Amino acid sequence: MLYAIISEDAANSLEKRLAARPAHLKRLQELQNAGRLILAGPHPAIDSENPAEAGFTGSLIVADFNDLTVAQTWADADPYLEQGVYVKIVVKPFKKVFPQ
Repeated sequence: MLYAIISEDAANSLEKRLAARPAHLKRLQELQNAGRLILAGPHPAIDSENPAEAGFTGSLIVADFNDLTVAQTWADADPYLEQGVYVKIVVKPFKKVFPQ
Protein backbone atom coordinates (compact mmCIF):
# COMPACT_ATOMS: atom_id res chain seq x y z
CA MET A 1 0.00 0.00 0.00
CA LEU A 2 1.07 3.58 -0.54
CA TYR A 3 1.85 5.91 2.36
CA ALA A 4 2.35 9.67 2.48
CA ILE A 5 5.17 10.76 4.75
CA ILE A 6 4.63 14.42 5.56
CA SER A 7 7.34 16.19 7.52
CA GLU A 8 7.78 19.62 9.05
CA ASP A 9 11.17 21.32 9.27
CA ALA A 10 12.55 23.05 12.34
CA ALA A 11 13.02 26.79 11.97
CA ASN A 12 16.38 27.82 10.53
CA SER A 13 17.38 24.23 9.74
CA LEU A 14 18.77 24.77 6.22
CA GLU A 15 22.40 24.10 7.23
CA LYS A 16 21.40 20.89 9.01
CA ARG A 17 19.32 19.89 5.97
CA LEU A 18 22.24 20.40 3.60
CA ALA A 19 24.59 18.43 5.86
CA ALA A 20 22.19 15.45 6.17
CA ARG A 21 21.03 15.54 2.54
CA PRO A 22 23.39 12.86 1.13
CA ALA A 23 22.23 10.27 3.68
CA HIS A 24 18.59 11.29 3.19
CA LEU A 25 18.87 10.96 -0.61
CA LYS A 26 20.61 7.58 -0.30
CA ARG A 27 17.56 6.15 1.46
CA LEU A 28 15.24 7.59 -1.17
CA GLN A 29 17.42 6.16 -3.94
CA GLU A 30 17.14 2.74 -2.31
CA LEU A 31 13.33 3.03 -2.38
CA GLN A 32 13.46 4.13 -6.02
CA ASN A 33 15.79 1.27 -6.96
CA ALA A 34 13.31 -1.15 -5.37
CA GLY A 35 10.47 0.37 -7.45
CA ARG A 36 8.67 1.62 -4.32
CA LEU A 37 9.11 5.41 -4.54
CA ILE A 38 6.24 7.32 -6.15
CA LEU A 39 7.47 10.86 -5.46
CA ALA A 40 9.58 12.81 -3.01
CA GLY A 41 10.59 16.40 -2.51
CA PRO A 42 10.77 19.38 -0.19
CA HIS A 43 8.34 22.24 0.38
CA PRO A 44 10.17 25.51 -0.41
CA ALA A 45 9.62 28.23 2.19
CA ILE A 46 8.91 30.73 -0.60
CA ASP A 47 7.23 30.50 -3.99
CA SER A 48 10.37 29.41 -5.83
CA GLU A 49 11.95 26.22 -7.17
CA ASN A 50 15.22 27.37 -5.59
CA PRO A 51 14.44 29.15 -2.31
CA ALA A 52 18.15 29.69 -1.47
CA GLU A 53 18.52 31.10 2.06
CA ALA A 54 14.74 30.94 2.67
CA GLY A 55 15.11 27.17 2.87
CA PHE A 56 12.28 24.69 3.24
CA THR A 57 9.33 24.08 5.53
CA GLY A 58 9.20 20.30 5.22
CA SER A 59 9.00 17.42 2.77
CA LEU A 60 6.60 14.96 1.18
CA ILE A 61 7.39 11.36 0.32
CA VAL A 62 4.89 8.93 -1.20
CA ALA A 63 6.11 5.35 -1.28
CA ASP A 64 4.97 1.75 -1.12
CA PHE A 65 5.40 -0.12 2.18
CA ASN A 66 3.99 -3.41 3.50
CA ASP A 67 1.97 -1.66 6.20
CA LEU A 68 1.69 1.48 8.31
CA THR A 69 4.08 0.20 10.98
CA VAL A 70 6.81 -0.44 8.40
CA ALA A 71 6.25 2.98 6.83
CA GLN A 72 6.40 4.70 10.23
CA THR A 73 9.55 2.81 11.21
CA TRP A 74 11.21 3.80 7.93
CA ALA A 75 10.19 7.46 8.41
CA ASP A 76 11.42 7.50 12.01
CA ALA A 77 14.91 6.49 10.82
CA ASP A 78 15.26 9.43 8.41
CA PRO A 79 18.60 11.25 8.75
CA TYR A 80 16.72 14.56 8.64
CA LEU A 81 14.88 13.58 11.82
CA GLU A 82 18.06 12.30 13.46
CA GLN A 83 19.92 15.55 12.64
CA GLY A 84 17.16 17.89 13.85
CA VAL A 85 15.92 19.04 10.45
CA TYR A 86 12.46 17.56 10.97
CA VAL A 87 10.48 18.41 14.09
CA LYS A 88 7.45 16.36 13.09
CA ILE A 89 6.64 13.48 10.75
CA VAL A 90 3.13 12.25 10.00
CA VAL A 91 2.63 8.99 8.10
CA LYS A 92 -0.75 8.32 6.50
CA PRO A 93 -2.11 5.68 4.15
CA PHE A 94 -2.44 7.15 0.66
CA LYS A 95 -4.74 6.11 -2.17
CA LYS A 96 -3.51 7.19 -5.57
CA VAL A 97 -6.38 8.06 -7.91
CA PHE A 98 -4.70 10.18 -10.60
CA PRO A 99 -2.87 9.85 -12.84
CA GLN A 100 -4.09 6.39 -13.65
